[in-house]
Amino acid sequence: MSSEDKPAGDGPGAGEPPIERRQPLPPPQPDPEPDEQAQPDRSEEKKITGRQRLGQSLWPPRVTRAQLIVALLLFVLGLGLAIQVRSNSEGSALRGARQEDLVRILDELDGRTQRLEDEKRRLDDQRTELENSSDQAEEARKQTKEKESQLGVLAGTVAAEGPGISLTIADAGGKVEADMLLDAIQELRAAGAEAIQINDVRVVAGTYFTDTEGGVRIDGRKVGSPYRFKVIGKPKDLEPALNIPGGVVQTLEKEQATVSVTRDEKIVVDALRRANRPDYARSSAQ
Repeated sequence: MSSEDKPAGDGPGAGEPPIERRQPLPPPQPDPEPDEQAQPDRSEEKKITGRQRLGQSLWPPRVTRAQLIVALLLFVLGLGLAIQVRSNSEGSALRGARQEDLVRILDELDGRTQRLEDEKRRLDDQRTELENSSDQAEEARKQTKEKESQLGVLAGTVAAEGPGISLTIADAGGKVEADMLLDAIQELRAAGAEAIQINDVRVVAGTYFTDTEGGVRIDGRKVGSPYRFKVIGKPKDLEPALNIPGGVVQTLEKEQATVSVTRDEKIVVDALRRANRPDYARSSAQ
C-alpha cells in the first residue's frame, strides 16, 4: 500500500479535533466599599442657600386651575364684604351715638306714632258724633269752628299758647346761616311742633330763610342774633330732637354759637300773620 493509500486519520492525534487556546479570566474583584463609591459632587448644592431654595420653590408659581378659581371667588367675596362694611359705616349717621341717645330717639319715634294715632282717633270720634248727633247741622258748625281755630294756629293768624320749649341761639361770630335755622325748624316740625315763632316772626308752612349781612331774613324781615325760638309742642319730644348726635345743637356749637334749650309748661306764640286771600286758588269742594 503506498503512502497515498494510507488513511488520513492514521498517526498520533489523528481524528481529534483541534484544541482552541483561551485566555485566562481575570480574578473577580471585590465590590467597592460604600465609602469608596463615587460620591455626587455637592459643591454646587453647597453654593445654594435656604432662601434661594425657598425662592425656587415659590417662583415660578405652580398654580392649578382649581386654585385660580378658589382665589378669584375669595377675592370677589372679600371685595363685597369691604364695600358692604364701608357703605354701612358711611350711611349710619348714629354709629357713634350712645345707648342713651338711641333710646331717646326711639322714644321720639314712638311719640310721633302716638300723635298720629291720637289724631286718627280724634277724627274717628268726630265722624261718630256727626253720625249719631240728633242735630247734625249744629254739630257740624261746632266742629267747623274748632277746625277753623286749629287752622288759624297753623296759618299763624291767631295766637296760641301751650307747653313747649324755648330755644336761644347766640351767634357772636356771625357764623350761623339761614340753612342752619331752617334745619332747626325742620327738626322741630318733625318732632311735633304745632306753633313756632322766631323773635317777632311767625313761622308757617310758606316761611323762607335767606342770608343777609349781619343776620338772616325770615320772610323778608331781617332777624339778628340772638335768635329766640318759641315752640309749642310736647317738650319731651322737642328737646331730644334738637340734642341728638350730629343734630342741630351740635352743628351750631361747631360754629362757635351758644345754644340753650329750656322746657316750659306755658309758651305764648303771639306773633301773627295777615290772612291773605289767594289770587288764583279756589276750593274744589262742591
